[in-house]
Amino acid sequence: MTIKEIKELLKTDVTEEQIAELESDPRSGVQKLLVSYRKRQAKLLEKKQAFEQRFVYEKEFWAKKQLVAGVDEVGRGPLAGPVVTAAVIIDHDFDLIDVNDSKKLTPERRLALYPKILEEAVSVGIGVKSPQVIDQINIYEADRQAMAQAVRALDVKPDALLVDAMDVPVDLPQVKLIKGDAKSNSIAAASIVAKVFRDKLMDDYDKIYPQYGFPNNAGYGTKEHIAALKKYGPTAIHRKTFAPVSDFLRKIKSLKRKYRFFA
Repeated sequence: MTIKEIKELLKTDVTEEQIAELESDPRSGVQKLLVSYRKRQAKLLEKKQAFEQRFVYEKEFWAKKQLVAGVDEVGRGPLAGPVVTAAVIIDHDFDLIDVNDSKKLTPERRLALYPKILEEAVSVGIGVKSPQVIDQINIYEADRQAMAQAVRALDVKPDALLVDAMDVPVDLPQVKLIKGDAKSNSIAAASIVAKVFRDKLMDDYDKIYPQYGFPNNAGYGTKEHIAALKKYGPTAIHRKTFAPVSDFLRKIKSLKRKYRFFA
């Protein structure tokens, strides 16, 4: 076999016999390919082991023949846009080993995983609370209400919830996990679904408000976003109770009062 053919072979599921044969090949190029192959296999094994470890909480419920949903949110910190939550029920057949805390994944990887999660999950629910609701009841409570909305949106009722360090106002047993999206595949899947869903919303808002760079900042207070706020002022999707949006609004009100005084 040529070096090129061996390189392609090692991208497939090779047998122990094939590896043994390649190990006896005296060509240095073949031995370098084997070194790279072993490194890839070691990383893959490590990833698979970590993936299995992230089933530890789910397995406690599966052992009792119960369904458990992972719940997570995205969008607590931005200056604009809604808070979005997702609830995801998976079972022991779930095999997307790349599913992990959405913050550890590239945007491209999240986009690729999103439809696969929807396909493999037992059920997926989404919750959304608008900037207006956030301003009315505060972000923490809006987050809780959005999580409850996501759980109620599931078309299969879970027996319990795994939640990323929050208390969801629904009548179900809940396990609260600090940094749960790195400890539970259910929560990790929910974090990816919520992130991709919200990013798409912010991309759509960019068509209405192109000055703010929402596809790049997702509503967070980046330098570009703050500069646009200073130049154009807040939009209908900005959170009026969040600084510095609230500071800009106070300045606008102050200027309006000033001009009325001199009018």
